Amino acid sequence: MSLSIGHVMNGQTLDTPPRPTPERTGDLAFRAMLRSLGLLERVMQPYFARFGITGSQWGVLRALHRAEGEGLAGLRLTDLSQRLIIRPPSVTGVVDRLERLGFVVRQSVRGDLRAKQVTLTPKARAAIEKVLTGHSMQIDRVLGGLSEQDQADLHRLLVKLNGHLEGLSRSEAIET
Repeated sequence: MSLSIGHVMNGQTLDTPPRPTPERTGDLAFRAMLRSLGLLERVMQPYFARFGITGSQWGVLRALHRAEGEGLAGLRLTDLSQRLIIRPPSVTGVVDRLERLGFVVRQSVRGDLRAKQVTLTPKARAAIEKVLTGHSMQIDRVLGGLSEQDQADLHRLLVKLNGHLEGLSRSEAIET
């Protein structure tokens, strides 16, 4: 049997492009989440650049600042990596740049010659205070397209997703 142009097959003619299949909700949500992450970075990078740092550097500085708030003098590179959920080599690169900027100091950990503890300098603490002065307004600006209830819903859903992803990452680590 030969088919001619215009022949109907599965409800479509051969001379019309195939109808796209409806996308799964999960695919749409995943793509929207990735797009949001990219746009968030695009909005936040200029904000951090005003203070002479990058978003990655802010993450390290803020983790060290929070650790100080917990009564810790600093964090080992491995602890920073775990808190930020990024690979140790990436943390090392960011810490290298922060060290060159005079924001952190790396010191050996007593009892473990291989481990390095990273601590904030007074220069870093001053920079952190400058960033934090307007940080709440920047967060309000970023989330300004969402009502208070939307923000609460987003938080709830992200916490739920994070819990699921943490479970997956633990099981992936066990399987490898």
